[in-house]
Amino acid sequence: MEIKKIAVLGAGQMGNGIAHVCAQAGYEVKMRDIDQKFIDKGLATIKKNLDRGVAKERMTQAEADEVFGRVQGVLDLKDAVKDVDLVIEAIPEIVKLKLDTWREVDGAAPEHAILASNTSSISITQMAAVTKRPEKFIGMHFFNPVPVMGLVEIIKGQATDDATVKVIEDVSHKVGKKTVLVNEAPGFAVNRLLVPALLEAVFAIQEGVATVEDMDLAIKLGLNWPMGPLTLADFVGLDTMLYIADYFVDEFKDSKYRAPALLRKMVRAGWVGRKAGMGFYDYSGEKPVPNKF
Repeated sequence: MEIKKIAVLGAGQMGNGIAHVCAQAGYEVKMRDIDQKFIDKGLATIKKNLDRGVAKERMTQAEADEVFGRVQGVLDLKDAVKDVDLVIEAIPEIVKLKLDTWREVDGAAPEHAILASNTSSISITQMAAVTKRPEKFIGMHFFNPVPVMGLVEIIKGQATDDATVKVIEDVSHKVGKKTVLVNEAPGFAVNRLLVPALLEAVFAIQEGVATVEDMDLAIKLGLNWPMGPLTLADFVGLDTMLYIADYFVDEFKDSKYRAPALLRKMVRAGWVGRKAGMGFYDYSGEKPVPNKF
């Protein structure tokens, strides 16, 4: 099966990044969201990233214009998926929202279309079960920022067939990513290790073990991470991190995945990280400033 047209559901930081790399690889892309302002913001981000590529002489202006021209913003879900070969969902990590979306997509997308979720934690099998094509349902987990990060986790659900895996491997390679194949489990491969590490860093801050700045510096230099765990938590989104922690506790029935009280309090305050301008760092100025706890 050859993929020519792709629908990306969601124009946020993951969705617009996925639309960008797909368009850059030559695919025609429909990027759908529920409000025109989200679509406009997503398109503006793609344009900004392409302009940066031109400025750094990674592509010509003509090439950037051609890539941007392959992305179409769409409001209507049925219109977005009616004639595509692949649907990649990148909407918020809310189980009911994803299930309702997939029911509607399944009824509107062509029978041959493959359905892929960019979820970082939710069960692929659970989502596939609400469709009439569970063998064509798969996890396709990109990492943020999508144009920069080189990995796609491919996750097989209970019914995902080998032909679907092969197509998604081919698409992932065409958009410039390396792939790992994971049998479904909570957190898949990366977040299974990453999220507990980030939670432990928050526990350390909560307990006064170190300052935000020193904890980040210790892990950057001591473990050779490209960024500290608290900087990364802000980048991922503290609300997303909290959701995954609660999901892990529910799935594993193990309290070792519990969220620190500090994380829950910050989310309640709206301090969810870089996207909100406030998290473990204050992003309101020219440079991030570590908060004190």
